[in-house]
Amino acid sequence: MNRRDFIQTTVTGTVALGAENGTVPGGIQRSRFSLDQNRVKIYSPDFTKPVKVLLVSDTHLWMDDQRGVPFTQYSGRMAKAYNQTKHFQTGQPTNPNESFEKMTRLAQDSKVDLLALPGDLFSFPSEAAIDWVTQKLSEAGVPYQYAAGNHDWHYEGMEGSLVNLRSQWADQRLKPLYQGGHPLMTVKEISGIRFVTLDNSIYEILPEQLTFFREQVKTGKPLVLFVHIPLYAPGRSVGFGCGHPQWGWEADRNFELERRPRWPKAGHTETTMTFHNEVFSAANVLGVFSGHTHKQSLDVINGIPLFVTDANATGAFMDIEFLPES
Repeated sequence: MNRRDFIQTTVTGTVALGAENGTVPGGIQRSRFSLDQNRVKIYSPDFTKPVKVLLVSDTHLWMDDQRGVPFTQYSGRMAKAYNQTKHFQTGQPTNPNESFEKMTRLAQDSKVDLLALPGDLFSFPSEAAIDWVTQKLSEAGVPYQYAAGNHDWHYEGMEGSLVNLRSQWADQRLKPLYQGGHPLMTVKEISGIRFVTLDNSIYEILPEQLTFFREQVKTGKPLVLFVHIPLYAPGRSVGFGCGHPQWGWEADRNFELERRPRWPKAGHTETTMTFHNEVFSAANVLGVFSGHTHKQSLDVINGIPLFVTDANATGAFMDIEFLPES
């Protein structure tokens, strides 16, 4: 579907299908959703008042300064990747800095309840870019949740496992963005809706993240999940790589380009596959939101919508409203 066709399309659906009386197991009322261009609305009688969320992913900021000189052998390719872009709607020239500044102003002007930042704010862990974003978020004064994407902590060609490199740069560079929270998993409750953000930037879910997710499900409250890499949806490529049954060694086409360890021959861990199954089996999950593919899309799995936003490097974002319905 080309961009013009997509813009003219409105999609509607229902979350948590299958309960004859309108209530799903766990006591959560059936809810419905709509997608019109880049605007999402989710309606439910369980919501006590409207909640506004701005979803911004894949800004790919590449600015750097003298502090980054010792790392240029690892940042060179991505430092050139998004210097100039075209706006996702107008086609006019733009760039990641301009796009992110517009998002912070929009978040302020719209008085959003949450600015969701599920990864790839940066093309590599540049101190200059991280300082700039931290300042912009502080000036905006809006509540936000951040989880790293696969580029945020990745210096291409640097030795080490993905788990260890993520941990290293989350602590040494990205730490201010976690606002004192856990870098791999956070939850923020707004008007009775629990917004859960998990870092799946290595394509996998760790056991402690699965435990954390289960704890949120057990609350019985409406849940919204933010991750960077989309969860697998039938018919999708391994770009929807968290839980994809073909993810692994043979499917990895970019490990040499990105100068990173190749995906494992064994494929996903049992934990990751269990997580995928439990997300789309949970009665109180209202929706899953992600980025990573740089292309807006929608899939519905067991009645639960999986939304992917286009890249903010091109000015794109997703405007999300949770609205009470009697």
